[in-house]
Amino acid sequence: MLTFYSDDHHLHHGNSELIDGKLLPCFEKPQRADFILQRVRERDIGTVLAPEDFGRGPLERIHTPAYLDFFQGAWQRWVDDGGQGDLLPFTWPARTLRSILPRDLHGQLGYYSFDGGAPITAGTWQAAYSAAQVALSAQRAMANGEHSVFALCRPPGHHAAAEVMGGYCYLNNAAIAAQAFLDQGHSKVAILDVDYHHGNGTQDIFYQRNDVLFTSIHGDPAIEFPFFLGYADELGEGAGVGCNFNYPLPAGSAWDVWGAALEQACRRISDYRAEVLVVSLGVDTFKDDPISQFKLDSADYLSMGRRIAALGLPTLFVMEGGYAVEAIGINAVNVLEGFSGA
Repeated sequence: MLTFYSDDHHLHHGNSELIDGKLLPCFEKPQRADFILQRVRERDIGTVLAPEDFGRGPLERIHTPAYLDFFQGAWQRWVDDGGQGDLLPFTWPARTLRSILPRDLHGQLGYYSFDGGAPITAGTWQAAYSAAQVALSAQRAMANGEHSVFALCRPPGHHAAAEVMGGYCYLNNAAIAAQAFLDQGHSKVAILDVDYHHGNGTQDIFYQRNDVLFTSIHGDPAIEFPFFLGYADELGEGAGVGCNFNYPLPAGSAWDVWGAALEQACRRISDYRAEVLVVSLGVDTFKDDPISQFKLDSADYLSMGRRIAALGLPTLFVMEGGYAVEAIGINAVNVLEGFSGA
């Protein structure tokens, strides 16, 4: 299995995030991708390639030009204003306020964010841009005949909506790749999100469409981030009705419960008759993950890969979350090896 990877991810290394009412060191850090890359090479699962640059055009198929302009220029505006340290939002257009774009940098940052977990640093734009190119390069390899490819993206992307960043995510790599498949002639793409946290950005992007089926297995949003999306009654709107399926699970869920939800999601994907599958691969479902509450063991990720392979679809794996850094490489690569071995 080919792996696409860019060393540009090291350019994004936030100092802190707002979590549990405190500014804490970021759980999303460069070592995450470093450990996965190390494991890919140790297990010799295939060639590691650098991405091509497809420009901003494919990003604009998912994200608005205004949002991309803001994100690309935010750091320099911060520096020009005399800012020091990471750029983090501190105010948001809550339900009682107008959703209006201010002129001020901080007002715009709040407008384009939904939490305080996506710090912007000097290298954040380039890192996120390169991660999107990693996903697009993996998609291009599949368009050229590869059956399965791993896009080792960092920062992750599934919390990013068309013009909203948050949850460590800035550009939605999985959505960008899914749209590229559609733009190149596919009529039906399925996305399977196995990250512990609901892929709210991906759901929002495709919620009113029937050319993408979105399925997600995640912690119950009644008690888990992102809290405001990911409930089982969210089935799509308009043309998208019946193309969105969420499987929120209780804290403490182990493979018996999680695997049963995977079986339901896979049946939905089969019924949809997707032509290609994009997997938002988060391994923060691991029992020792510091910010999650599922109880999967490393061996369970082999089973996960085997079940996904049983769908028989060309499959693009896009890296998302996973914060038990010392185990992240083992768990992520176990999914890939389970898939390839099957």
